[in-house]
This record gives sequence, C-alpha cells and structure tokens, in this order.
Amino acid sequence: MNSLLLVLAVLALSSFAYAAGTRRSMRAVGGKLQTLHSLPGYYGLYVALWCGLPALFLMVAWVIFEPSVVHSLVLASLPPSALLDAAGTPLPPERVRLLMTDIANIASGNISSSTDPLIAQAGAYQASLQSTGRAIMIALTLALAVAGSAWGLKAIAPRMRARNTVEKVVKVFMIACSTVAILTTIGIVLSLVFESFRFFQQVSPIDFLFGLKWSPQVAMRADQVGSSGAFGAVPLFVGTALISAIAMVVAVPIGLMSAIYMSEYAAPGFRAWAKPALEVLAGIPTVVYGFFAALTVAPAIRRWGESIGLDVSSESALAAGLVMGIMIIPFVSSLSDDVITAVPQSMREGSYGLGATKSETIRRVIFPAALPGIVGGILLAVSRAIGETMIVVMAAGLAANLTANPFEAVTTVTVQIVTLLVGDQEFDSPKTLAAFALGLVLFFVTLILNIIALHVVRKYREQYD
Repeated sequence: MNSLLLVLAVLALSSFAYAAGTRRSMRAVGGKLQTLHSLPGYYGLYVALWCGLPALFLMVAWVIFEPSVVHSLVLASLPPSALLDAAGTPLPPERVRLLMTDIANIASGNISSSTDPLIAQAGAYQASLQSTGRAIMIALTLALAVAGSAWGLKAIAPRMRARNTVEKVVKVFMIACSTVAILTTIGIVLSLVFESFRFFQQVSPIDFLFGLKWSPQVAMRADQVGSSGAFGAVPLFVGTALISAIAMVVAVPIGLMSAIYMSEYAAPGFRAWAKPALEVLAGIPTVVYGFFAALTVAPAIRRWGESIGLDVSSESALAAGLVMGIMIIPFVSSLSDDVITAVPQSMREGSYGLGATKSETIRRVIFPAALPGIVGGILLAVSRAIGETMIVVMAAGLAANLTANPFEAVTTVTVQIVTLLVGDQEFDSPKTLAAFALGLVLFFVTLILNIIALHVVRKYREQYD
C-alpha cells in the first residue's frame, strides 16, 4: 500500500467515524436533539477529527524522518574499511554521499555505478529497512485511526461541547495555512536576498542599479574576447517600463470603457454573451499571443513605419506592448465590470432623483464608488505586464538597448532572468547570480506599486465615506 492509498484509507475511516459519531450522539439523547449541546454533525466531525488527524500526523512525521533514520542505520552497518580510501584515511563527505547514492539506487532497483558486493549487500539491507518501516507505518497509522475513533465515540455525551472543539480545530487549521503562506513568502524573499548578497559581493550595487550597459557574459579565461561582464540593469528596467506603459495605454482605456458599457448601457442579452467572449482573451496561451505579435503585428508595424519614412526594427517594443495590452484587456474590463455592477442600485436611483443624467451619474457617483476596485484591477494588470515573458521574447527581442523609442528592440527584466538561468549554469558566477538580483529589484518595484495603489484606494474611500 503506497502513501496515497493509505491517505484514502484514513479518509474512508474518518467518513465511517463521522457517521458513527452522528448516530451515537442522537442515541445518547434518545432522539431529543434539543437536549444536545451541539448539532449531531458536530459530534460526527469530532469523532472524524480524532480518527484522521493523529493518524495523518503520524504518517507525515514518518515520511519526513524515515529517510534520515534509514540512512543512519545503513551507514552504521557498513564496515569501517568501506569508509576509508586506499591510503587508509576517512572518505571525504562527497565520497560518502556518492557511496550512499549507490546504495540507494540498488535499494530502489535502479542502475548503480558500483558493482562492489558490499554495496549490493548494503542496498539489500536498506531495501529491507524501507519495506519493514513502511509496513510498520501502515499498521500504526490504521491502528491510530481506529483508536482515535474509539476515543472520540467514548467521549460523546449530551453536554459535551463538540461544536466548540471542532471550531477550535478549524481555527488552528486556518492559522496553520496562513502561517505556511507567510513563511513561504518569507522564504522566497530570503532566498532572493541571500543570493543577491552573493552577487553584490562580486558586482557593485551602484554599477548594477545605475549602470547603462547590460552584457552579463563573464570571461572564463583571461584572453577570452567578447565577454565584458557588464551588469548595468538600467536598460532592462527601461525596457520593462516602456513595454508595460504601451500595454497599459492599450488595456486601461479599452478595458475600462468596455466595463462601463457592459455594466451601464448594454442590454442584458448582449452582456450575457459579450462579456464571456471578451474574457476568452484571458484564456489564450501567451505563446499564441507571441506568435501573433511576431508574425502579424510586428511586420505590419514595420511596413507602416517604412511607408511614412520611419526606421522600424523587425522586433520592436511597440509590437510587444500592443499585443500585451490586448492580452491584458480582460483583466481590466472583467474586474472593473464586477466592481461597477456591485455599486448599490440605490445610489444610481438617488442620483437620478436629483436630476443627474446617466453620464453624470457614472462620472460623479458610480466611478468614485467603484474606484478602489478599478485601481485593484489596473494594479493586477500592471503586475501581469511586468511579469510577462513569452510575448517579449518573440516580439521585442533580447537586445538590452537603452532607448525610449518604441520602434526599436528592447528586452525586459523577466526575459533576462530566464535567459540567465537557461542551460547548465554555475550558481557561483555573477552571470547566474544576477538573475536573483534582478528578481529582488523586481520584487521591490512590485511592492512599491502595491503600496501606491493601497494609498490611492484608502484616499478615495475616505473621500467617498
């Protein structure tokens, strides 16, 4: 029985425990439910929690700690000579890890790089330990589930506060989930900070933040040419800002006007099919948008520019920004439509009652009331534009040009992060560590955008109140 089947078995036992707890609570009062402290379902949940939680905790702890225990037992079973080299000195840690990897491969039935009988014997010993440990885990888990069910059923009494206990467990579960989410975020930020610190030990932060040349190729030899190792990130942030600005110029007006029309002017029948049709744009893969930008929009912009005498690159920020703006329209329109529709109808009727027209009601009443939600939608769209990679790679190129000309090729921060981490990389070279520094700066930029948006939302909400 593998771990998934064991979890399903525990859940099945918990279901039986729930039914048993519910029936026992009703029998305890002879069917007079008004004498129970809690509803019968809470007693069922109480027994089900006693059945499932201890068993699942035991299983998780076993899965976490079993490999370490087995590793220690197998390592201790090896004769001392197996941990010595030809000169009689202890093996270095990396050789010991390689030895244990060979043993683990034999234990799991994979191909091992060693044919030493001693390694094969150790592999068989590890396989037997794992098999025995799994059997013990299954037996203990199922036994604990049954014992927990019996304990829960025994504790059921008419005045027992089952609802309070269940709600406390659910509250602890929600706190644990929130803690996991927060710790995950902290872990991501700390990983960025630590790796960025290693990068800034090799490259000056001043050169990184204010340098105007981005060429991250680092020379492996002293006489190697074409590897300048310049890490000035300004061209990347300018390219990101340029493409994002073009995208927002396209997405915000179209999305916002679409939302106002859908919510205030469109007939219900038209809105019923037009809104889902518009939201389909959000489900199209970004690589399709990239093809559209590279094969249709970019050549069209180039032909148009050449017809009026402009020098337009085959890969341009304008092409990427336009297509990215089309992709983002549903984010702005759908969220804005929802918040505008959520404005109370009484506010519209009050405005009409004072003699305001429909457009005046939209500008003076509905739009200010919905502004916090609209700002949130625009912020989500900006974050989506900053993080987009595929469209930029296919339509804007990889050239780190420092320019504000939308007809030239540029690149963005996310594209360079992908480029730096593609292929076999050394994680102690400045080229690879630069990806973490770029990610850290991008994180702070997004954080500042969120703070600004929250300030705007709070300000207008106070004015509206």
